Amino acid sequence: MASTISFERPVHPDRPAALTDLLAQRAAQGGVALFDRDRPVTYADLLDESARLAGGLLALGVRPGDRVAIWLPNVPAWLTCFFACARIGAIALAVNTRFRSGELADILKRSGAKLLVTWPGFDRIDFADVLAGCPAEALSALEGIVAYGEGGPAPSGSSALPAGIPVHAYDDLLRTAAPAPVTGSAADGCAIFTTSGTTKAPKFVLHDQRTLVFHAFDVVVAFDLDPQSTMLLAPPLCGVFGVCCALAMFAAGRPLLMMPTWDAAAAARMIDAHGATHMNATDDAIAQLLAQNTRTPAFPTLRFVAYAAFNPALGDIVETSEARGLKVVGLYGISEIQALFARNYPHEPTAQRKLGGGIPVSPLARVRARDPETGRVLPHGEAGELEFFAPGSRMVEYFGNPAATAEALFDGGWYRSGDLGYTCADGRFVFLTRIGDSLRLGGFLVSPQEIEDCVQEVAGIDGCQVVAATLGTALRPIAFVTLKPGATLDEATVIAHVGARLARFKVPVRVFAIDAFPVTEGTNATKIQKHRLRDLAQARLAAEPPA
Repeated sequence: MASTISFERPVHPDRPAALTDLLAQRAAQGGVALFDRDRPVTYADLLDESARLAGGLLALGVRPGDRVAIWLPNVPAWLTCFFACARIGAIALAVNTRFRSGELADILKRSGAKLLVTWPGFDRIDFADVLAGCPAEALSALEGIVAYGEGGPAPSGSSALPAGIPVHAYDDLLRTAAPAPVTGSAADGCAIFTTSGTTKAPKFVLHDQRTLVFHAFDVVVAFDLDPQSTMLLAPPLCGVFGVCCALAMFAAGRPLLMMPTWDAAAAARMIDAHGATHMNATDDAIAQLLAQNTRTPAFPTLRFVAYAAFNPALGDIVETSEARGLKVVGLYGISEIQALFARNYPHEPTAQRKLGGGIPVSPLARVRARDPETGRVLPHGEAGELEFFAPGSRMVEYFGNPAATAEALFDGGWYRSGDLGYTCADGRFVFLTRIGDSLRLGGFLVSPQEIEDCVQEVAGIDGCQVVAATLGTALRPIAFVTLKPGATLDEATVIAHVGARLARFKVPVRVFAIDAFPVTEGTNATKIQKHRLRDLAQARLAAEPPA
């Protein structure tokens, strides 16, 4: 039997199609949208502030289709900017708060962002310093920086921002601008998320308003969100995981619990104080949360906790959680078809719950596995490349990259994922791993080539291959390099060079010199054996004395 599967559940009958309509509906109904560090913010507050900020964006020259880069931690202003862009048909560009100067410069340059919204004085991330490290040429399209701040009329850190780019205070825009009329529509592209594949440059995943809203309402049903639900927002809003969690709660009309950056102690306190019922997080975050107390059940109000498995050292997180009275379920999501695409169920056996994948949340979704070599659609249980037909959650395109879009979207709208997995006769699918060599580091999918290219900028380095290996309890990048004739390896210099240009989680913890990379002579090309390098990295780490 072919592995294509489909689902016939009723589609939510009264959901709006546009983001502004969703927010307006919730504002009319009343209620708290979120608790920001315990401070309540209502849906009406968000609607009013986003309308005024949209007016400010218009005054600064933002027009439909323009990109507005949002580079903020998890604060209400992130959502205000997001809804302001949707209101006027602009595109919110979600920028990873962990990016360093090299990554930020690349994202801003290739996206052509017109405005950048950031928090120069934030005390946990030096946004201003990272921005100052970007070359002027990469910022040439920026027409302004919107500086958010708290506790004063002029955001601290503004003086450190690049010269020559006008800086506008976030609060000033709110005070001086008239609310903008709604001109954005459900069909407008509204959000870009960055993702890495097998190429150096992250791709720009563009979603429209309709699919974001549709996915949110599907999650309401599939994740059992009801009138008593409250969700702790663990993932950052700068990624599709965080945005999908937030919009699901907006669709449910229930509050989020937010903090600017992940803090396990603060999260534990908020769960208890507000009686949180839901949380979606990484395995690392769940492990850190469980460490905050010794009681069983650890968090009695939590009744639905879904997790994304990023850390191989926490392969027993489902069992560990269950021993503390917390039933955790595996899920599946990617930027192109949204983060909460599928999930398992809390009532299922442990072995089933810990698998990535599950049953898609959308009644319109179909899944199949295909042999990447022969193109044959595979029977249930046989592993191949997972392909998804997901009209309710699929991206519009890779923004600015029609070739990549054509490669990923084919056959009437199916999405080719690059993930290895299989389908099951009971209507679910199981994710196994990435088919390519992409790395899961720090909760993000990272292209090794991005790190390799950076390493190869160091004098004396001839070639580089990066793999991931387990160090302690974390998956960390390890670099293998070949050297030019007469050169010697200065490991500290290589690590410092990468650390100055890329996010910390991408920096190799060790750099090893080898004579040549292990290869296989293929039919069409010579292929480097990454699996042998991974084994070598793990062996070398194991042989080293404890730090």
